Amino acid sequence: MTRQPLFGLTLSKLQQIAVDNGLPKFAAKQMADWLYKKGATTIAEMTNLSKAAREKLEFNFVVGRTAPETVAQSTDGTKKYLFAVGNGFIETAYIPDKERNTLCVSSQVGCKMGCKFCMTGRQGFGGNLTAGEILNQMASIDEHDRLTNIVYMGMGEPLDNLEAVLDSLEILTADWGYAWSPRRITLSTIGVWPAIEEFLERSQAHLAISLHTPLSSQRADLMPAQRAFPIEQTIERLRRYNWTGQRRLSFEYTLFDGLNDTPQHVAELARLLNGLACRINLINYNSLPDSELRGTPRRRMEDFRDRLNAKGFTATIRNSRGQDIDAACGMLAGKRKMEEE
Repeated sequence: MTRQPLFGLTLSKLQQIAVDNGLPKFAAKQMADWLYKKGATTIAEMTNLSKAAREKLEFNFVVGRTAPETVAQSTDGTKKYLFAVGNGFIETAYIPDKERNTLCVSSQVGCKMGCKFCMTGRQGFGGNLTAGEILNQMASIDEHDRLTNIVYMGMGEPLDNLEAVLDSLEILTADWGYAWSPRRITLSTIGVWPAIEEFLERSQAHLAISLHTPLSSQRADLMPAQRAFPIEQTIERLRRYNWTGQRRLSFEYTLFDGLNDTPQHVAELARLLNGLACRINLINYNSLPDSELRGTPRRRMEDFRDRLNAKGFTATIRNSRGQDIDAACGMLAGKRKMEEE
């Protein structure tokens, strides 16, 4: 018999388990405290539950935390952790930067979106992660108690796995969970509607949109999901939301040499985002094997940034990290998948 993991369940789901197993409803809060605050890895550790209650839970449940399979460390301090999940692998990147320690988590094994520049997209789709498998990436690494920020920018499209992602966000930010401020969490999406709308309603985390070009036909070539979720419609819908509070909207823009880094792209990008309170994060491209795409030279990246700033936008260049340990998202998991095959 396969026992169900408790780790990754929200308080309401733990309450249902308590009721179904003849435990008082308040036992759910006790379980949550052990799972998310005290870091228990076994039910036996939950000593404020009666021995009979623990034995009953152990018959049907496990905590469900798993250790990473391997870890690679860069000379710049970045680490990439590889986790086995079901029949596949996912990776998690730990990125230290002065006082800020960011964890980039995955939400799916592989991805359905098929972006031309993404190693994860080349792997196809291998399944959704549970909320527990998402949170395990944070809870089971060496630096779990040093983290200051979490970004949902790893393998997969987070809003294609909406309920598990929202459950993980609830656990991260709830008082009975990890009690993180949502201002320390950012979710990145290619622009999946109506999932964005539900995310905005049920979470206070920041939102990042993977844009990469303002030209519709070019974006459809780079990102096939443009056909299902046109960026123009996404931005028009985002304009209806009030972005004047503490929640931040940003756009991710990977620069490809000679493809999307021209003055025309600056002009079209400014037109597309005109009047929208947002940031633009310019990203250096880590080339993939057998890809014709190449990153824009640093000097031209700076020129692209300066042109956007001159038009009134806040544009910054994100520094590349971990280039000596298969930095591009999905490369470590992709290599391991090929080894297994």
